[in-house]
Amino acid sequence: MAREPQVVLVHGVRTSATMWRTQVAHLQERGVAVSAIDLPGHGSRMGEPWSLDEALASIERATVAAAARGPVVLCGHSLGGLLSTACMGRAGDPLPVAAFVAASCTAFPRGAGLAAYRTIFRGVKALPRNGRWVIDRALAAQLPPETRYDFGAGGYALAAEDDALASLEELDLPRALVRLQRRHAAVWFFNGEWDQLRLNERTFSRLVPRAELVIVPRATHLVTAMRPRVANAMLDLAVETARRGI
Repeated sequence: MAREPQVVLVHGVRTSATMWRTQVAHLQERGVAVSAIDLPGHGSRMGEPWSLDEALASIERATVAAAARGPVVLCGHSLGGLLSTACMGRAGDPLPVAAFVAASCTAFPRGAGLAAYRTIFRGVKALPRNGRWVIDRALAAQLPPETRYDFGAGGYALAAEDDALASLEELDLPRALVRLQRRHAAVWFFNGEWDQLRLNERTFSRLVPRAELVIVPRATHLVTAMRPRVANAMLDLAVETARRGI
């Protein structure tokens, strides 16, 4: 009996596995096995402190477990995409992944850019009610009603977000991308047209020239929720690629 593809989804900073509810429902309706994990300090693991090592290990554990059942599609968004890229390009044995979708994460998290990002997050958190009204208005301005509440459904990881962002400077993403180019997994960089993390998109594509770059018109950093049907189609392509072993 042929082994069926298994999808592992990794969320971004502050949010949780619930950000993928539309994608999970879409895949389950098509009979595709899917696991949306929570990183430390987020969602169902809100009580845990953030740990970069544990975050990477969480992705690796979920991927290895899924690979025991079938070819794996790994998809990470933003923070989850950067961490998944680091896992995919780790030294030593490659992660058992047949297809990899790196969503909204083609930027190197370091220096002034990362410092500015952290400052913005801290500024929002310092507002009354931890800036929830700002977050809610931003989501309402960008997202359709069907996905608007998915980002906050598992709670907001306000205690972990700054530590999570700061830890990203420890990642050696240029070297990871060079290794990713040598792996056998199919790779897509999946970005919204207006995503601020397209900053180093050309460098990512240069280091992984076999990767396909997909730009979603009129979409922001929250592309998976802003254009859920396009994100679903992207995952459908990755699943079919894994199924056929292309």
